[in-house]
Amino acid sequence: MLRLSKLADYAAVLLVQLGHHEGLATTTVLSGETGVPEPTVAKILKGLTADGLVISQRGSRGGYRLGRALDEISIASVISVMDGPVVITACVDGRECEARGRCGLFGNWDMVNDAILQTLNSITLADMAQRRPALSHAEPAFVSAAAV
Repeated sequence: MLRLSKLADYAAVLLVQLGHHEGLATTTVLSGETGVPEPTVAKILKGLTADGLVISQRGSRGGYRLGRALDEISIASVISVMDGPVVITACVDGRECEARGRCGLFGNWDMVNDAILQTLNSITLADMAQRRPALSHAEPAFVSAAAV
């Protein structure tokens, strides 16, 4: 199963929440607004600051703000900052694999990984911030291009 880490999920939530603030927001405020524990907020914002997605301002009136607009931050960039590169198998992009000589799929996972990465790069936090009605259990969560 492909699954985001909680830190990557929380990072997206925090970035979108920061996008709703006109000025600076503190870890305490962001924690209260999102329900993410304050120590976790601080840890995530530190990582996002190091990569430039967030800018911090020190001092008594300090806090955090976005380093770029929400429509300039892809989901792929958030995942990469929090979890490292998006790589679905050990052999993607020529990485070493212990079964390299025996595996009939060596190198073929690249196209799957590239498709996932392309999709994650095409979705921004602005896209994610748009409110959408929840799907009912009767509606399919995914509609293939062939069905449209």
